[in-house]
Amino acid sequence: MKKAMSPVIATMLLIAIVIVLALIVFLWFRGITEEAVTKFEGTNVKLVCEDVSFDASYSNGEIYIMNTGNVPIYKMRVKSFTNGSHTTETLTENWPVYGLTQGGTYSGGISGTPNKIILIPILIGHSKRGDVTYTCEERFGYEIKI
Repeated sequence: MKKAMSPVIATMLLIAIVIVLALIVFLWFRGITEEAVTKFEGTNVKLVCEDVSFDASYSNGEIYIMNTGNVPIYKMRVKSFTNGSHTTETLTENWPVYGLTQGGTYSGGISGTPNKIILIPILIGHSKRGDVTYTCEERFGYEIKI
């Protein structure tokens, strides 16, 4: 009877190892293939960031933004640099509910007295889960030196 237990336990351990390995491979593969977020009839939202165009200025604690392109800007992330450190915030006060459409303007205050500001657009796209926001990379931002 003791000899019969050893093969059963070995078989169960092998099955458990195979299940764990299959789960690890599945989760790893799922992490590689991210869900595509699209905008403008199937264009990947990451590619749309290149088409975003806006002008901005800063004066006396107020920031002014104008959308000069065809891509609506859903929100705007502000990266403020002060004496070697930086803070990041998203403009929410008085920001249009549906974002800045073509020709839309925004003016509002930001906290602190920065030396440099980088404005990074946030777009909204569509996926299988519904509307999803996407923050463009910093290289697509607009830099204001003060």
